[in-house]
Amino acid sequence: MDAAFLRALLSSWAELMAEKKEWLIELDSVVGDSDLGLTMSDGFQAAAAASAESDETDVGKLAYLAGKAMAAAVPSTMGTLMASGLMNAGKTLKGQAEAADRAFFQAYYDGVRNRGKAELGEKTFLDGFAPAVEVLKNGGTPAEAAETAWQAFQDTRGMLAKHGRMAIRGEASRDLLDPGAAVAALLMKGYSETMKQG
Repeated sequence: MDAAFLRALLSSWAELMAEKKEWLIELDSVVGDSDLGLTMSDGFQAAAAASAESDETDVGKLAYLAGKAMAAAVPSTMGTLMASGLMNAGKTLKGQAEAADRAFFQAYYDGVRNRGKAELGEKTFLDGFAPAVEVLKNGGTPAEAAETAWQAFQDTRGMLAKHGRMAIRGEASRDLLDPGAAVAALLMKGYSETMKQG
């Protein structure tokens, strides 16, 4: 991953979140305040725009810049978490013109986890993202990571929510899919599609 690829990836994420905005709103309306689609669409658009306007060649600095733009655009819970992923990737990869994709995604995961204070199995974004990151770390393809993230999102049905508004539902939360894990699936889908485009 270099700066050019990161710009393409952020652009892909922005397009995908805009395309899936209504789907995310529908998912979130069951358990939240229905703003997830707007937050993700606006947030990733801000990140993509900031990266496109910069001539930065340091992949870490570019990721941090994109994260800061996202944090300013959508200061909601999920917006802050996704921005934290980008900013942590930025801090981790600072000084590198190129970085391994798996290192970027691991740093993104760590940033979200540290900011959100959640753990695996608690029905959050992490449950959709972590299995896909493991696929990449074990040498799997972007397409395999995307498939894994989608299945992991589906597997959040049955989990007990420990965070956010869904947690208020207690045992009833097991019947629901987690919107955060849906975002994780979309991020991996966008990554796979960007890789296909070269």
